[in-house]
Amino acid sequence: MTLIVGVASADPLRAEERIALVVGNSAYGTVSPLDNPAHDARLVAETLETLGFNVTLLVDSSQIEMKRGIAHFGRALRDAGSEATGLFYYAGHGVQSFGSNYLLPVDVAVSDAADLDLVAVEAQSVLRQMYSARNKTNIVILDACRNNPFSDIPAFNDNGLAEMQAPTGTFLAYATAPGAVALDGLDGNSPFTQAFARLMTTPGMPIEQMFKQVRVDVIEKTNGLQTPWDASSLTSNFAFAEAPVQSSADLEAQQFWRSVQASRDPLQIMLFLRGYADSAYASEAKALLAEVMEAELAGNAPTTPTPAIEGPSEAEQEMFETAQANPSEEAYAGYLESYPQGVFAEFAQQELAALREKNGADPVGTGPIETAEVPAPSEEVMTPGIVTFETPLIAEQPLVDGKTIAQLIESTPLFPPIEGLPESYWKDQHCSNCHEWTRERICTQANTYLSLNMQRSLDKAHPFGGSLKRNLKAWAAGGCQ
Repeated sequence: MTLIVGVASADPLRAEERIALVVGNSAYGTVSPLDNPAHDARLVAETLETLGFNVTLLVDSSQIEMKRGIAHFGRALRDAGSEATGLFYYAGHGVQSFGSNYLLPVDVAVSDAADLDLVAVEAQSVLRQMYSARNKTNIVILDACRNNPFSDIPAFNDNGLAEMQAPTGTFLAYATAPGAVALDGLDGNSPFTQAFARLMTTPGMPIEQMFKQVRVDVIEKTNGLQTPWDASSLTSNFAFAEAPVQSSADLEAQQFWRSVQASRDPLQIMLFLRGYADSAYASEAKALLAEVMEAELAGNAPTTPTPAIEGPSEAEQEMFETAQANPSEEAYAGYLESYPQGVFAEFAQQELAALREKNGADPVGTGPIETAEVPAPSEEVMTPGIVTFETPLIAEQPLVDGKTIAQLIESTPLFPPIEGLPESYWKDQHCSNCHEWTRERICTQANTYLSLNMQRSLDKAHPFGGSLKRNLKAWAAGGCQ
């Protein structure tokens, strides 16, 4: 069984020091050896080092070596101060006796349960060392009780480890239910440690969410034979890996991509790539576009596509634009009060937090974040008049000028909609075939150009010089008549 005990920290990601003791015992002499604990310990040690922990690794250690290592670990935590984070990891045999849990060193030899505390290491001793340090964040991981090495001794009839009690501010997680046995694993690592080591590197993932995902992974990996278990009295947050700080542009791209990804609409994906071709989601968007278009051209598209997330109302859009034009705590707080679940809520929360961090600095910005690109001197920009679906368009681009929107969406593409898209996905195809364009769907695209979110896309270079996009925007402004 694996047990995790974590004492909450007010801000563990900014702890002055991260200190870890990692122990893996495989080569037992008098009880059955284990295949994976040494591998598990090395995997955890390497992962913790990448997360900023100062790691001491003990492999196949005796009782004296384990107790000495725990004592040194406690002293290091006390020296590091109250803001330090301590982590203890153990993989190997573990048993419970008289309600207490014991970790077994490789030189353990027991003929009677009464001798256990003389030859083994009580798990509670690690918690005592951490408690004595008075540091805010402590985590203990015990990947033990993969089987009962003393099954022939009557006092060890209980399987697994006993459930441990811990004070407020503690996170406890078991690799399997209390009293059950965890699996050793067949591919070099235990299922629990393998999932734990992989998931703790996820940026910004809270410890509760991380172990929920560990539980899902372990259940799937063991075909339901092992179900991790946890209980929490945490009063503050903890994550192993710090979340990257997102810029306003990154957050905007993330919000729009979530909507596009859920819709699986090739048109919306193309719009995203035009506006955010340099974002962190561009590669994922290109892969999804190729997948969706290949399915559509093969006739396998779903009859009813998942609709994209609904855009902001006119009132919400206006209020958010006002806040961006004159950014202040009052403006963003007012937006969030009116639209706590709005389209721009996450962005507004980040901007509000940034303004509050200035601690009295002038919160008023100099203008909107995004500005339109100035056309090249040689490009004559024609401002569309009243645009309808069936009236000829006025544009500087000959391929657009004089044609109706209805005609354009039935035409054959002259250029790949996204750079690098294979010709088989677009060449000699009708635009309406690729996008399933109808009057309603092209209206949805046109309305997107009215959104502040898509100002980037409107300003991006286009094979038609921006003519079609400006006309579509004018059409949407008139209600797509």
